[in-house]
Amino acid sequence: MAEGSALTRDFPVTADLPMAGAGSRWLAGERWTPADPRRASTVMLVRDGSAGTEVFMLRRVSGMAFAPNTLVFPGGGCDVRDGDPDLPWAGPAPEEWARLLGCDSAVAQMYVAAAVREVFEETGVLLAGASADAPLADVSGAQWREVRRSLVDRELSLTGVLEEAGLVLRSDLLAVKAHWLTPEFEPRRFDTWFFAALMPAHQEADGDTSEADESAWVWPAETIVAFARGEAVMLPPTLVCLEEIAAAANAEDFIRHTEHLRLIMPTIVSTPDGPAMRISVS
Repeated sequence: MAEGSALTRDFPVTADLPMAGAGSRWLAGERWTPADPRRASTVMLVRDGSAGTEVFMLRRVSGMAFAPNTLVFPGGGCDVRDGDPDLPWAGPAPEEWARLLGCDSAVAQMYVAAAVREVFEETGVLLAGASADAPLADVSGAQWREVRRSLVDRELSLTGVLEEAGLVLRSDLLAVKAHWLTPEFEPRRFDTWFFAALMPAHQEADGDTSEADESAWVWPAETIVAFARGEAVMLPPTLVCLEEIAAAANAEDFIRHTEHLRLIMPTIVSTPDGPAMRISVS
């Protein structure tokens, strides 16, 4: 989806998709004021496996207000404190991320910090070390589980956690891959940047989060087949990103910035086969 590419695809809206009800009403002509999108970040955590590149995925619990029962990458909404100017930082500065994301540096910092915070909250993987070239932190102890809980409950900020531990956020370990906006008809909308990161050695992704009932390292090609068979539920951004991971030569090859990304907002359309979400990039 880089600049200059052309892409138009339709994704069938089946009854098991969380968007089906609101999408059908919108397609039938109902209109309401679209919700203001919330800034969010998600992270494709990848590694090399025996059958190719693997990615860590979660299945959201059925009680979630947004996208219940769907397979997702770790991620979530930005916290205003992610933009704290005192956040310990190493790697490309927020100004460089602003160039990549096409926004101001304060907002760019929020997206990058949210990516690091959310992947730690939901998987236990912390992209932070004592310095720009030091090994990443050992976060295997029980005290770090309590830190994760406190971050989820917003009792702690990422700035406070890193300062207390003497760590710096490693922005160089993230690559930006996609930018999606939730359709207008959704009651909860997110302006989401998709990042990628290589699974760090000596850390473990555990999926220990109340927002998911299953977690696993998956092979993208198999998961795409499961979706086609109706055995897995995914939203269009997740499916498109899985296809891109499956096409990568290896995990390290995938961890490269995709520059000049365009914002993609699916629209709902009527097709001969029924309602579909259409994405168009030209």
